[in-house]
Amino acid sequence: MSIQTYLAAVPKAELHVHLEGSILPSTLLTLAKRNGIELPATTVEGLRELFAFRDFDHFIEIYGIISRCLKTNEDFETIAYEFGAEMARQHALYAEVTFTPSFHHHHGHPDNLFLDGLERGRQRAQQEFGVEIRWVFDIIRNVSDPALNAKYADYTTSLAIECMERGVISLGLGGGEAGYPPEPFEPYFTRARAAGLHSDPHAGEVAGPESVWGALRWLGAERIGHGVRSIEDPELVAYLAEHQVPIEVNPTSNICLGVYPNLGAHPLRRLYEAGVPLSVNSDDPPLFNTTLNDEVMLLAGEFDFDIATIDDILLNGVRHSFLPAEEKDALERRFREEMAALKVEIKGKG
Repeated sequence: MSIQTYLAAVPKAELHVHLEGSILPSTLLTLAKRNGIELPATTVEGLRELFAFRDFDHFIEIYGIISRCLKTNEDFETIAYEFGAEMARQHALYAEVTFTPSFHHHHGHPDNLFLDGLERGRQRAQQEFGVEIRWVFDIIRNVSDPALNAKYADYTTSLAIECMERGVISLGLGGGEAGYPPEPFEPYFTRARAAGLHSDPHAGEVAGPESVWGALRWLGAERIGHGVRSIEDPELVAYLAEHQVPIEVNPTSNICLGVYPNLGAHPLRRLYEAGVPLSVNSDDPPLFNTTLNDEVMLLAGEFDFDIATIDDILLNGVRHSFLPAEEKDALERRFREEMAALKVEIKGKG
């Protein structure tokens, strides 16, 4: 068994992936046709060409087009269920999936239209594939009208708290960082944390270390979505390492959106060697022509880690999840047992 075979078969958890950004191109075409939405491309190949992003703003524009294709309860059930099927194909046992309710609320969808669909899809994925999905409901930070921004932030926070029994585990903060620092969102994260939700904002992707510091100091961030630009501030790197604040790294996404010119310039290895706990994730896999398995393969390829180190990074996906302690411990035991069994198989075939 080669290392590639091992990495394809090894158990995984994903902590940074967006549901709307995980819709497969073939499914997107079906949804658009079903709901009378005209897309800029009408074939799978055409959509993949469309996903060659000029910049972060272009990415947000395409993300909005995709999200507008979701109109019915069945649509939301379909994408949650298909996400679970794709995770099972890659032997990903657990995922904390970001969803943006205010986008769909803004377009007139009643809450239960998408909430019921998401819950049915999540339950089907668990029953049929054994994949466990929890939700991160994220606030869109870059609404230009301050009053509307506050309205949607309040709406998202309230809905996230109400839906904790439907698998919502955390409050997130997404959208364009430039010009939209974390600090104004402090009241919403304070309220969410008081209700028992975790804090998982995006920071340190398009904006630099100041965005990460803001997320830590004002939002009580327990994990940082992306966080790679922390490398620009040695004091911040030392803080993340000392306090074991995990970052959710998405290498291919960072290249596609121009955060780094190539993987050779990517700081993943330097951050890991500095003691910053990190996981590897896919972000919006079809939009970046990647999968979770592809991102894991990079650890052995471009980043040149050995299997023991890769296992440690994969286990971070469990150790730094927001699962309750008992569930987390059980999942980590399963990961370790399957990793050990795969290594015995490798040795037996060597």
